[in-house]
Amino acid sequence: MKTSEELKKIVQNKYSEIANQEGSSCCGGESGSPEVYSIMTDDYSQVEGYAAEADLGLGCGLPTQFAKIKKGNTVIDLGSGAGNDCFIARYETGETGKVIGIDFTEAMIRKARLNAEKLGFNNVEFRQGDIENMPVSDAVADVIVSNCVLNLVPNKEKVIQEIYRTLKPGGHFSISDIVLVGELPDALKTDAEMYAGCVAGAIQKDLYMGYINQNGFENVTIQKEKKINIPDAILDRYLNASEKDQFKTGSTGIFSISVFAKKPESAETKSEIPAVEIQSNFCGPVSSKSCC
Repeated sequence: MKTSEELKKIVQNKYSEIANQEGSSCCGGESGSPEVYSIMTDDYSQVEGYAAEADLGLGCGLPTQFAKIKKGNTVIDLGSGAGNDCFIARYETGETGKVIGIDFTEAMIRKARLNAEKLGFNNVEFRQGDIENMPVSDAVADVIVSNCVLNLVPNKEKVIQEIYRTLKPGGHFSISDIVLVGELPDALKTDAEMYAGCVAGAIQKDLYMGYINQNGFENVTIQKEKKINIPDAILDRYLNASEKDQFKTGSTGIFSISVFAKKPESAETKSEIPAVEIQSNFCGPVSSKSCC
């Protein structure tokens, strides 16, 4: 069982590798495998504010589509990568707003800053930091978004608590993430391709939603939910015909969900919330193809 710090270092190293390559994806294996590549990702290309050079195919939803961003808002993007969701948020919040991207990986921060400079965006900034301990003050954000990132974090509840701390009273978040319903076959859950799709770090849907409901949020809503269909090319590696049929027709599944929740208007900011160390089954065997 790896410690939280070991897991974070693995993630940091892999995302540095992705940031320094073209055509890499967190959604499955080699760029030459389009069937695997499309397991998790949603199509951003028609979204206003989309910047192709900032889209590394690392997401599993379109959280900005549901985030209800208004002109002049301050928006934080957790796990901002090369900046794609930040630039879309910037389109929504306009020149009078502000967008802060937070990412754990120095190479991603460099890439995002370069993209922002090319686009001429002076109200988008990128900060390197751990989203379990965000480098922002209390109650600064009107809206927080994130796209397929909590999967990669060992202590997911601490991130939820940090979201509460950094939102203004009455502020809200829209987060896309991967969750599980039922137990995946062990071979699938630890495979490099599935790992690359952020599945090995995913937790049960009920537990995920419980963290949000138990930490002070209201109006908790699943805005979008879709089942992730794993290609036969992957299933055939680990399951025989009978096992594969049972898996595909049974209740067990991998889902992409987009969740909305609001911090109460009357909320007092929780400035100091003790960290809870969670033992995670996040990292199984890791290959050069994985996102970790």
